[in-house]
Amino acid sequence: QVQLVESGGGLVQPGGSLNLSCAASGEIFSIDDMAWYRQAPGKRRGLVALITSDGSTKYADSVKGRFTISRDNVKNTVYLQMKSLKPEDSAVYYCNADIADWTPAPSRDYWGQGTQVTVSS
Repeated sequence: QVQLVESGGGLVQPGGSLNLSCAASGEIFSIDDMAWYRQAPGKRRGLVALITSDGSTKYADSVKGRFTISRDNVKNTVYLQMKSLKPEDSAVYYCNADIADWTPAPSRDYWGQGTQVTVSS
């Protein structure tokens, strides 16, 4: 059984920094794209940042220059470094990964349970 477990959320003041991590565990054969999404109250879940298996990255315009996504393919872990945080960055952040396990089934999307990030003074 594959699962994603996130950590690192919390309360931070505007202008501050926070780091998120998400570790995939279970019977993993391979991991393709890994990503972070976020959802604020009353809004749709949207992509924050994505990293491919070869390290290419993509960011939402609202976080470019402030957030950095990275991954450790040995640890099956994806990270999100967040700097210069703004109140509008407050949301539940979800980890997402396209994972193939050791069954004949094709790869599929897995989601973490979400971690709350609150930016407030």
